[in-house]
Amino acid sequence: MKAIWRLLLLPVRAPMLLVLAVVSVYEGLHWSQPLEGAASSGMGQLSSLFWSIDFLHALLVVLVCTMPDLLLQWISSLMAASRVMSLVVSLLSVTVVALYMLHLAVLANVLILGSTVLLARLDLARVRVAPPPLLLAGALGVLVLAGAALGRRLASGF
Repeated sequence: MKAIWRLLLLPVRAPMLLVLAVVSVYEGLHWSQPLEGAASSGMGQLSSLFWSIDFLHALLVVLVCTMPDLLLQWISSLMAASRVMSLVVSLLSVTVVALYMLHLAVLANVLILGSTVLLARLDLARVRVAPPPLLLAGALGVLVLAGAALGRRLASGF
C-alpha cells in the first residue's frame, strides 16, 4: 500500500513529470496541424503516416535522453570493432545531424522534448527514484505518447 501511495505522489514530488506531460500534449497539438490540411484534401492515409513518424521520432528522443550511457557504450564498442565501422558510424551520425539542421522545425521539437525528458529524469534522480533504464525509458515513452495522443484528440475536437 505504501508503494502505491508513493507512486501516486510521484508527480507532486517530481513536478518535471507534469511539465513533461504538458509539453507532450503541446507537441501533440503541434503535430496535428499538418494533419488538418491532409484530412481536408482527402489524404487520410498520408496523415496517419505522418502521425506514426512523429510517434517513432518521440520514442527515439525519449530513448536517447533516458539511456545515454548505455547507448554511448554500445556505439563506442561498435566503433572500436574496426576502422570501417568507426567511419560508417561517424558518417551516418554526421549525415543525420545535418538533415536535422536542414529542417529546423524538427530540430526545435527535438530540443524541447529532449530537454524536458532530461529535466524529468533529473527530477526523478533528485527524489531518489531510480528504476532500471529500460523501465524508465518505457514509462517516460508511455507518458510522452499518451500526452501527444491527448493533444491530437484536443486538436481534432475529440
